[in-house]
Amino acid sequence: MFNRRDFIKTGALLGGASLFSQENAMAAKSGEGFRGYQVARRKQLWALLGDLPKRTRPKATLKKVEEHPGFTLEYLDLDLNGIQTVPALLLIPEKRDEKAPGMVYNHWHGGDYNAGKTELLNGTGAMEAYAPVYAEKGIVTLAIDAWCFGERAPYPDKGGQGESDTFKEMLWQGQVLWGMMVFDSWQALNYLRRRPEVDGSRIGTFGISMGSTMAWWLAALDERISCCIDLCCLTDFEALIETQGLRRHGLYYYVPSLLKHFQTHQINELIVPRSRMSLNGRKDGLTPPAGVERVRDHLLPLYEKHGKVENCHIELFDCGHEELPEMRELILGWLDKHLKQEEVKGEV
Repeated sequence: MFNRRDFIKTGALLGGASLFSQENAMAAKSGEGFRGYQVARRKQLWALLGDLPKRTRPKATLKKVEEHPGFTLEYLDLDLNGIQTVPALLLIPEKRDEKAPGMVYNHWHGGDYNAGKTELLNGTGAMEAYAPVYAEKGIVTLAIDAWCFGERAPYPDKGGQGESDTFKEMLWQGQVLWGMMVFDSWQALNYLRRRPEVDGSRIGTFGISMGSTMAWWLAALDERISCCIDLCCLTDFEALIETQGLRRHGLYYYVPSLLKHFQTHQINELIVPRSRMSLNGRKDGLTPPAGVERVRDHLLPLYEKHGKVENCHIELFDCGHEELPEMRELILGWLDKHLKQEEVKGEV
């Protein structure tokens, strides 16, 4: 794990974004060279996320258990960061493998500060709930409340004030709200992989909107994620600036100095050659279509170079910020092929 002080030590090795653009073209020619490049870039990406909590083994307190059609639901309090308790839901399918695939479920923003993790059960205005899907497919699923959401909303009756105040206070203390969110999600991954029901070599991550962004950041930062599926937020930063769309994303989205070192496609290339699906709408102001195409056109040649072109599916649909039935159908097939029945096992 890196913080800002570690970042200074790695400056000579890592260099700037332009240096890495040249290195990438060379490193991608061989699998081993590219993997070394990815390792170095992950360290740099972690370093941009502010002063992060100490890395410790996550601990869980079971609050209650509910029985639902096809699955058991555990209500947990997780100690992920040593600062604030993280409420979580763990969905355990009734019918599953002895060692089942796992899913880190990332909820959206949508200004819906009081929902958080319960999106897994209730869905959103843009997407139907995924709990029945994971139960049917035997996928053990963990959903947490992100900072400022659900049971962690500082001011449940004041909407975005809690997010704004948290962002500003953290900035004063050398922390980055997105970095703290990412750290919690990463620790949730660590907890999920240690559950006795879970096959640690078959772990996916999924989300829509803010949850989409969390999914591809988490997959980029940790190669133990074997399958990444994101909806409606594969945002190319420069395209977002060009279309004057920065206001469409919340404060949580902005990481100091990020554009000095990374564009969206450079974060996403850290997922190559693992399984990756991204589905977005052409009419979605959060994801300018030209930017989605830019990311796609960068990633597909890398997947092809590494002999895994079948692992990358990035597609635009004629819709806004929403999941269409045909998008859901593609996701169900992707889960079956790339997570539920994955052939290659063995922990990284």
